[in-house]
This record gives sequence, C-alpha cells and structure tokens, in this order.
Amino acid sequence: MSKIVATGKTIEDAVAQGLAQWGVSKDRVSIQVLSQPSRGFLGLFGVKEAKVELTLLPDRASGESSGAEVPIHRQASTRTPEVKISQSSVAVAEPVVRTEHQAGSANDDSKDPYHEAILFLKDTGQAMGLDISIDVEKGKDYTTLQISGAGLGLMIGRRGQTLDALQYLANIVANRYSDHYLRIVLDAENFRARRKKTLEDLADRLAGRVLKSRKEIVLEPMPAAERKVIHARLQSHGGVKTYSKGDEPNRRVVITTKSS
Repeated sequence: MSKIVATGKTIEDAVAQGLAQWGVSKDRVSIQVLSQPSRGFLGLFGVKEAKVELTLLPDRASGESSGAEVPIHRQASTRTPEVKISQSSVAVAEPVVRTEHQAGSANDDSKDPYHEAILFLKDTGQAMGLDISIDVEKGKDYTTLQISGAGLGLMIGRRGQTLDALQYLANIVANRYSDHYLRIVLDAENFRARRKKTLEDLADRLAGRVLKSRKEIVLEPMPAAERKVIHARLQSHGGVKTYSKGDEPNRRVVITTKSS
C-alpha cells in the first residue's frame, strides 16, 4: 500500500494536504498522527507543524459504500494553562485540553495581544524554573507588565539586561496580534524605579567629581533609556553638561564641565 507523510498547522490541515496530493477522499485512506502541532519555545522559536502519515487503502468492491470516516489516531492533547486578563491583574485558570483547531489558531486576529505576551513570559519563567505571576497596569502611553515571584534575579539579569531583552521580545509577541502599535514596559518587583534611582544617584556623584577634577568622565555603555535618565538628571545642573558618543550598542554618556 502507498504511503505519504504530510504536514500542516493543524492535524486537519495536514490530512487535507495529503488528500490533495492523491486527489482522494478521507474514506480512501488510513491516517496515523506522527506528531502534534506545537507553538514552539516561547511561542516564537521552534514552532512545529502537525505531521500525519496517510496510507492509501485498496479500492472497495463494486457496490460497496460507506459514509463512515476512517478514525484519526490522535496522541494525547497537550494541556496548556489558560490565562484570564483583567485591567489590573492576571490569573491562571485550571488547565484545559486544547483541541487541534484551537492550537492551530495561534495567529488568529481575535487573540488578545497582552494575553499572548503574558503566555510568552510565563513560558519563559517556566523554562527558567520560576513560578511567576503578572499584573497588568494599563497607562495612557504604554502598558506595564509587572512580574512578581521568587528568584526574579534570573529574569532581571545584570543591570536589567535580561529584563530589557524579554521586554523587547514581549513587544514583538504582542504586536503580532494587534492592528496598531502597542508599547509594553516589562518590570519585575519595581526594578525600573530602583534602577532609575541608582542612575540618578550615580549622575549626581559623578557630576560632583567632574566639577572637582575639571576632567570629563565617560560612563560605560548604556541602553538609550538609561542614558536618558542621566541626561535628564543633569540637564539643569549649574556646572556640568552631558552628551552621548559612540554607536549602539556601545554608545556612552559623557559628563563634562560647561566651560569645556
């Protein structure tokens, strides 16, 4: 008997692809599911399509007919936590079984962008061995996703570098499901506010050192958001001025005297 392997976003799509290749109806084949579709790691990487093997059955005897479809041997459905989103908080509901049709609708325009961003972050936390919860704080210009839980240093990283990377990816995920641009700020236990205070204290301290030594100070490379904090802090300073030099990602803030 002839066999072919077909793939698709869902089991049904894969079967349809195989039937189209042979030009036969479903009652002419035996179907074996080889692999279920997968959203991939974090919903971005390693997305896997469904794979089925179709075996062409011998021609039926003349006059024999049957309207029954050949059953598809399915593997156990993956259980995925569903997330309910409200204005101020996010709660994880009991896991439910998702059908192939639901699993294959990841790119449906009806998907909520924040829902998908939160699923991405929860998948990331789970991959890092963390149990996290996320609060949604909607503002006028952007929406903050506030992460809480134990061991969040892993998600924050050195000086917030990991948090910045996750924020970048969360924005990509959310905007895949939005017809207009969304801006998401990712925070973990108010790290952003604490980091801003640290940078402002650093700016004040270095400005004093520049005035005392009359020599400029070049800071280490910083992302644009952190450079902005330094510039804003010293903008109205009476004795020093700031500017940036270099190219991303090695652009630095320079603090020097106004007489320079």
